[in-house]
Amino acid sequence: MTNNAPIGIFDSGLGGISVAKEIHALMPDEDILFYGDSAHAPYGVRSTDNVQELSMNVADYLINRGAKAIVIACNTATSAAAELMRSTYDIPIIGMEPALKLACDLGHGKPQHVIVTATELTLREKKFAALMERFSSTHTIDKQPCPALVDIIESGQFHNAQLVNSTLHNYLDNYDMSSVNSIVLGCTHFTYYRDYFQALLPSHVRIVDGNEGTARHLLDVLTNNDALHDSDHEGEVHLENSSDSVRMMTLSKEFLYL
Repeated sequence: MTNNAPIGIFDSGLGGISVAKEIHALMPDEDILFYGDSAHAPYGVRSTDNVQELSMNVADYLINRGAKAIVIACNTATSAAAELMRSTYDIPIIGMEPALKLACDLGHGKPQHVIVTATELTLREKKFAALMERFSSTHTIDKQPCPALVDIIESGQFHNAQLVNSTLHNYLDNYDMSSVNSIVLGCTHFTYYRDYFQALLPSHVRIVDGNEGTARHLLDVLTNNDALHDSDHEGEVHLENSSDSVRMMTLSKEFLYL
C-alpha cells in the first residue's frame, strides 16, 4: 500500500458520486475509484444481512484494486456494514450517517424540528436509533422514508420535474412546514434533489447533508495516518458500476459533472 494508491468509494448506485465530487474538490491530488452497485440497487429495501454481503463484496473488490481507504458513500450500507468492515480490513473505513447533529446544532441551543429523509433500512437500523436517541429528548425529529427518490435517479428520470415534484409532495405534504427548521438529506442520492427541495420548501427550512463532513473526516484520517498523496499531480475520478448497462455509465458521468 502506498500513499499514491487510490481512495475507494462505493454506493448502492449513483448517489455516492456526489460524495466523490466533494472529496475530489477537497483533495484534488488524490485518485478516486468510485464503484456504484446499481445492479443491486436500491440497498434501502433489502435485509441487513443482504446489504452486508453486497458491501463486503464491493469492499473486497476495492481492496484488490489497491484502495488505501474506503468511503462508504451510502448511509444504508454504513448502517448495516461499517462495523463489520472495520473489524475485517486494516485500512481506514469511513462511513456516513444522516447529518442530524448538524441540523440540531443549527438551532444554537434552541429546540429544532427536523425531518430526516432516508431509506427505510437506514431509518430502522440500530445505528440511526442510537443517533436519534441523542437528540430526541430536546428536539422534534420525524423520520421520512423516501425510497422512490432512489429509484428515480437509478432509472434515469432525474430530470422529469413533474415526477420528482409529485414524489416530493407525496412525502412532505403531510407536514406543517411552518414548524419545521431543517430537512436532512440522509441518502447520498437525495443530495442531487437539493434544488427541487428548495423550490418546494419555505425559505426558512434549511437543507442539510453530510457530504462535506464526510470529506473533511477522510482528510483528517489520511493526514493523521500520513497517507495523503505525496506528489503534486491532478487526481482523477474513475467510475465503475456493477451494471453492464451503457446507460448506467452515461448517467454516472452525468452526475459526476452535474
